[in-house]
Amino acid sequence: MMRVSESKTTQEHGGPGRPADHAAFAQVARGYYAPIVALFTATLIISNICATKGVEFFGDRSVSLGPLQILPIATDGAFFLFPLAYILGDVLSEVYGFRATRRAIYYGFAALLLTVVCFAVAIRLPAASFYDNQEAFRTVLGTTPRLVIAGLAGYFVGQLLNSATLVLIKERTKEKYLWARLIGSTIVGEFADTLIFCSIAAGAIGIDTWQQFINYVIVGFIWKTLCEVFVLPITYRVIALLKKHEPSYSPTEVDPLHT
Repeated sequence: MMRVSESKTTQEHGGPGRPADHAAFAQVARGYYAPIVALFTATLIISNICATKGVEFFGDRSVSLGPLQILPIATDGAFFLFPLAYILGDVLSEVYGFRATRRAIYYGFAALLLTVVCFAVAIRLPAASFYDNQEAFRTVLGTTPRLVIAGLAGYFVGQLLNSATLVLIKERTKEKYLWARLIGSTIVGEFADTLIFCSIAAGAIGIDTWQQFINYVIVGFIWKTLCEVFVLPITYRVIALLKKHEPSYSPTEVDPLHT
């Protein structure tokens, strides 16, 4: 009986004719999806931390056009990171489809929520006698939950709209006019994202007037959209590379929003 049992175990774990002399592991799926999702998630977390800092350019000048304040330019410390998240979202949507992109957004949100919980715990832990930065630590990271709510709402709506818009345009244009769906989806997604995020997060970074708020929204939206346009050549190359090296890339027989 023991030999039969050992033989069965060998076949189950080592396969027919193969000795089970090594530990068992599952095969990790190949492809570029996982590293892109990791970068997407890291961008989301880092940007929400950087956004706790208010940033002002040309603070010694004052230029207005009606209710719009042209100068100084008020924004947050993550203004250079948010566009990267949308570029990655475009790449995911174009190559892997809407469902895969939506899954990546969920992963990012889960990681961000974990970050917030860890910050909250760290803030409440008793500071060591030699640690003199407890209040600074609390000031910077203590505002994160509000910004996280803003980030979650903005990213959830903006990224889903961005992805849905891109795949719906692609359904009509197929592989043509990539620039049109990249820019078009960015305009839709970025506007929703910026409006929602700024509406919730403005007070957390010191924006307390309508003039500053309008400037914050418009400048943020224009900046993020222009970034997409500026990096179109890079986005084109990344998408072409992924399409070339992903063996499963091919037309589907289902609705694009369910692909």
